[in-house]
Amino acid sequence: MTEEAEKEGAFKKKYEFLEDLPGIGPATAQKLRELGFHTVESLAMATARELEPAGISEKKAFAIIEAARSSISVSFVRADELLRMRQSVLRLTTSSKALDGVLDGGLETQTITEFYGEYGSGKSQLCHQLCVNVQLSPERGGLNGAALYVDTENTFRTERIVQMARHLGLDPEQVVKNIIYAEAYTSDHQMFLLDNADEVIKGNNVKLIIIDSLTSHFRSEYIGREMLAPRQQKLNKHMHKLIRLARAFNAAAVVTNQVMAKPDVFFGDAVHPIGGHIVGHTSHTRVYLRRAAHGPVRIARLVSSPYLPEGEEIFKITENGIEDVSEEEKTKSRGR
Repeated sequence: MTEEAEKEGAFKKKYEFLEDLPGIGPATAQKLRELGFHTVESLAMATARELEPAGISEKKAFAIIEAARSSISVSFVRADELLRMRQSVLRLTTSSKALDGVLDGGLETQTITEFYGEYGSGKSQLCHQLCVNVQLSPERGGLNGAALYVDTENTFRTERIVQMARHLGLDPEQVVKNIIYAEAYTSDHQMFLLDNADEVIKGNNVKLIIIDSLTSHFRSEYIGREMLAPRQQKLNKHMHKLIRLARAFNAAAVVTNQVMAKPDVFFGDAVHPIGGHIVGHTSHTRVYLRRAAHGPVRIARLVSSPYLPEGEEIFKITENGIEDVSEEEKTKSRGR
């Protein structure tokens, strides 16, 4: 067998269902599904402690996780191999060439992109646009996939999706069918939805996972300094679950975030995202959105990225969705 064939065999999946894994029978598989582990990919990203409630010993849990990881080749690799693996990362257009340019071609799969800003800055509008764009062909900047939308603020509107789909020449009825929606009523419900999303993602070819907004329920339920630690721990677990799903299914993960004002700041921007360092460290790409001085124009500033420089660009929100602006509109909007 040649070296190339060996490598290809190493990346080939061995197990399709939980019951295929050694040491997992029907009863254990059912318990794991009740815990939110519906696929081999989700088990590969789990920890031994997370399997304890299923009555699995630590030693057996390590063996199960190891088998699942070998199935999807989770191991050490050389940087040159990582470079080749990075070629599987796809990009999703925002419908604005200017904003895509700041993001080096669009939103990356296998990472979390965070959009934060004040109310009315365009966060949810961007999410709606991405739900439509993900269904486009790769030639048009899409991923030929479906979208999973977790709504915590009741801002999702199918009417807006229909408008955007028509503008792009897509069948609105089909576009709406390819968006799997769930409204989260509490922070625990929000976490539960994501913990049980892997089967939905796999069964519907989901290539975009959206949480709009990430911190809304956590902010309202965990009040006071004494609740800060448990809130941050839950947020940390929640976001790590999100990145596991994005990496396991090569999907783009998008979260929107609320902001808070700091009245004691007299110079510079007094607006800061909620979630502290936990959200800041876990979000790979952070984009700050704000209104321009006039009209439907929005300013997007790339705040942090693992490899992209900080940058700022302008787009506008119209009846058609997210669009680029003219040079004249750019000049006016930068007046703020």
